[in-house]
Amino acid sequence: MDVNFEALKKHVLSRLERELPPRLYYHGIHHTRDDVLPAAMKLGELAKLSPHDFLLLQTAALYHDIGYIESYKEHEVVGARIASEELPELGYEPRDVQKVVNMIMATRMPQSPHTLSEQLMCDADLDSLGREDFFVTSHSLRLELSYKGVDVRVRDWYERQHNFLSIHTYHTEFATELRNSGKQKNIDELANLLNKK
Repeated sequence: MDVNFEALKKHVLSRLERELPPRLYYHGIHHTRDDVLPAAMKLGELAKLSPHDFLLLQTAALYHDIGYIESYKEHEVVGARIASEELPELGYEPRDVQKVVNMIMATRMPQSPHTLSEQLMCDADLDSLGREDFFVTSHSLRLELSYKGVDVRVRDWYERQHNFLSIHTYHTEFATELRNSGKQKNIDELANLLNKK
């Protein structure tokens, strides 16, 4: 497989920059470029993926939210379709396109990964749950939903986030080791905020 990944990355990020609707405070280009792609690369390295599988994981990370350019609902389905249309023209074999599509679809909530690469993709997508900037990303998601007509009071939002983090488990040992302690700190902080209100 002869793929120019840097050209692919430039192409996808350019599309996201030009075509994503405004006010995607959480799912904007920064989510793909600054959060999910670096997390996927880090986890892929920790998992010692082959160069081929590492390339496919990075490709899925780039395309995982491109569906938002067309639709907020079912964006994974749209993103999988866009990837399956574009990747063959960029040198990807059919079986590899299918692997990328499967990784994108695995990120649908509730997440349903089957392969290691799908598990890594899902963990990269929710990497922020265990990071120090969790509350920044959490509030950006609340703001985005508010713009979409889903207004949630702050206390209710904290409860929803506390419940989500409490039942969430990372799929791989690599993400668990990297982010679980940070996620627990965020759960504790959410509990403290709920106790104060």
